[in-house]
Amino acid sequence: MLIVADSGSSITDWICLLPNQEKQILETKGLNPFFVSEKEIIKVINNVKLFQDIASNVKEVHFFGAGCNSPDKREIISNALSAKFKNAFINVESDLLGSAYATCGTTPGLNCILGTGSNISFFDGNNLHDGLHGLGYILGDEGSETYFGKNLITDFLYKKMPDELAEKFFNKYKPSKEDVIKNIYQRPLPNHYLASFASFLKENINHPYIQKIITAGLEEFIKISICTYPNYKELYCHFVGDIAYNFQDFLIPLCNKYEIHVGKILEKPIYELYEFVKNKEGF
Repeated sequence: MLIVADSGSSITDWICLLPNQEKQILETKGLNPFFVSEKEIIKVINNVKLFQDIASNVKEVHFFGAGCNSPDKREIISNALSAKFKNAFINVESDLLGSAYATCGTTPGLNCILGTGSNISFFDGNNLHDGLHGLGYILGDEGSETYFGKNLITDFLYKKMPDELAEKFFNKYKPSKEDVIKNIYQRPLPNHYLASFASFLKENINHPYIQKIITAGLEEFIKISICTYPNYKELYCHFVGDIAYNFQDFLIPLCNKYEIHVGKILEKPIYELYEFVKNKEGF
């Protein structure tokens, strides 16, 4: 049996290959080791009934996750998975490598994540090359759900949001200055809190104010992240995540403006990633 997982900060998608090539797909909370402890990860895994049933028969687990760039963070995930899947080979890699496998396969290209957070990497067909990006929601995450959520809530509190949208925003979220400050500075997972406002963009996509925010955020990501690669015009640039997928009508024209060759745009990389790992490992 084979398990492949793709984890962002908000959601983890799992695909399990069962006997007779039967495939089961499931979803849990995001398991970013910067925000959840080994103990919490074990609890999440133990709450999945399917894992309880198949744990002893799983041969390999391949986990690709946000926050899994360094050995110490990968170890947190690996230890939690090993506690459940005691007989399995455990492989933990970054979500960037997972999305590169899903989009580039074995072909060189640029690979962008635009989801709860944002990031970019160059993939040479075999390995990822370290970039200057991925600074997180405080210092970076341009063009991400967190970035857009931060823009929306600050515009609302500063009364810069158009009145008709401000009324909708208030009716949907009921945000007060005190609650916002508490959620960001005193409660866990402030990036999730900020990202939760991003759905307002899609719901009001036809408003010029919303279109302006989306365009500005995506263009900032392009200029700061993609255009810093000297050979970016020579490579296909692939995108993964809710923001890239839902706002591709804004993203593609902006890429054309900067002479970027757009490759795949995937909402979730898990399906292509699963097929890549399955074939690579010979299942």
